[in-house]
Amino acid sequence: MQYAASREYVVLTHDLDFGAILAATQGEKPSVVQLRSDDNRPENIGGLVILALQQLAAELQAGALLTIDANWVRLRLLPLLPS
Repeated sequence: MQYAASREYVVLTHDLDFGAILAATQGEKPSVVQLRSDDNRPENIGGLVILALQQLAAELQAGALLTIDANWVRLRLLPLLPS
């Protein structure tokens, strides 16, 4: 996470631990894109990922947790504060 944050990278993952780390630390960077689909092959979810990255580029640059499923996209701005 520190490596990605220091280089202003966005982490793309299928692992939910990165979102949990952001929540636990109330981190503001790096942005994380979580893929929640059962089938993450590029031909099945790639178009949705590309579209979401294009449409939400400003939010990801500022700091966000983006969750992408085959049927929906959810964006939460960082830091993730307890509700």
